Amino acid sequence: MKLKFIEEKVANVLMFLATVLVFLFFASIIWTIAETGFPTLTWEMITSLPGGGFYLGKEGGILNAIVGSLMIVGGSTFLGLLISIPIVFYINVYLKKDSKLVYYTRLSFDVLFGIPSIVYGAFAFSLMIFLGLKTSLLGGIIVITMLIVPIFVRSMDEVASSVSKEMLEATYALGATRLEVCKVVLRQIAPGVATATLLSIGRAIGDAAAVLFTAGFTDNIPTALNQPAATLPLSVFFQLSSPIPEVRERAYAAALLLTIIVLILSIAGRMITSYFSKNKIK
Repeated sequence: MKLKFIEEKVANVLMFLATVLVFLFFASIIWTIAETGFPTLTWEMITSLPGGGFYLGKEGGILNAIVGSLMIVGGSTFLGLLISIPIVFYINVYLKKDSKLVYYTRLSFDVLFGIPSIVYGAFAFSLMIFLGLKTSLLGGIIVITMLIVPIFVRSMDEVASSVSKEMLEATYALGATRLEVCKVVLRQIAPGVATATLLSIGRAIGDAAAVLFTAGFTDNIPTALNQPAATLPLSVFFQLSSPIPEVRERAYAAALLLTIIVLILSIAGRMITSYFSKNKIK
């Protein structure tokens, strides 16, 4: 009994230390970015395009990167939902749970989930060369869609697979069609859809490796899908590699803005999940 008590105390201490260590890592990252970037982050920087000599430390801002990131993330999130939701419904409503197709579909998305974004970028770049496409907003949307679809599918599938069999049988017993059952499942997985969407947006808006090959970079805001688009991660990357201190400080400011956006998305994800959970059918 005494040995078990000691083991429990040791385990509690180790878990506490692990939690504190993670928090310290998080706090140190935020502090490093905020200390350098906050004094440089101004309203003018957020609302203006790069001017002449911007990358030499002169006037201008990162509005092109902010708008480009929002365009790519918005387009890829829309396409990702269009592709992912039918897949989730098909493997959870239309197929048997013990089907081999369900097993291999989930296995495939597990593998895709773990593939580095640079691989998606290289594949999309090869595909664009084959199709004769140049680096553009469309290329960025395509590669980010490929990147986030596995996140969508696996996140929503985990929630959909937990819907009780009794609820589905009761719905069928009332004479509902499979399409109507999908509506019931959608009501149940609404928290998962919201969480998966915000997780995917956070992953998409912070990725640099994939869009480096496909979206390109520009100091202007794209007005068509075939034009290159700047993103915040690439803006941070290019400015941080500059030998000019003022430019590097602006890189930290852009990184701070990106961190704030991801933090807001995380908080919003928890709030939306909590809201949908209260309205979930028990």
